[in-house]
Amino acid sequence: MAKSLDPFRFLLIALSGWMNQQQLQLIDYLREENRVLREQLGQRRLRFNDDQRRRLAARAKGLGRKLLREVATIVTPETLLAWHRRLIAQKYDGSGKRGCGRPRKSAEIEDLVVRLAKENRSWGYRRIQGALSNLGHEVGRGTIAEMLARHGMEPAPERERKITWKEFLRQH
Repeated sequence: MAKSLDPFRFLLIALSGWMNQQQLQLIDYLREENRVLREQLGQRRLRFNDDQRRRLAARAKGLGRKLLREVATIVTPETLLAWHRRLIAQKYDGSGKRGCGRPRKSAEIEDLVVRLAKENRSWGYRRIQGALSNLGHEVGRGTIAEMLARHGMEPAPERERKITWKEFLRQH
């Protein structure tokens, strides 16, 4: 059964053909305008800022490499797609927000660890850890070791051997 074209369908097809023709003419005009501007520019390179690169790359990605070979005149398709990979992909790059390792404990806790180690030279990392736990601070042994090393303090056996004159006189 062959369907006949009713007037509405015929009008719709004619209108879409006219719009397609108008778009093709617009694209041809823009291509020619780009060629004329390129001739006036000569061999000089165009300099783009990052925002211009990002806008061009976003539009180019939607067209694809084949169509870009026909359309692109100021930049090669490979350059446009490389800009897309680099500039658009930066949106999802979280490396600038990341630091290495865990964040340090607060300076208040670090000062408390150093003070405990200075006042109690015979205390090791585990004993300092227990004292901090009694005060409500959860700090690991390794973290305590790093804090003391940053302040130039040795582990408990070496700290205990090296006694100052003030401490010696106080003990005796």
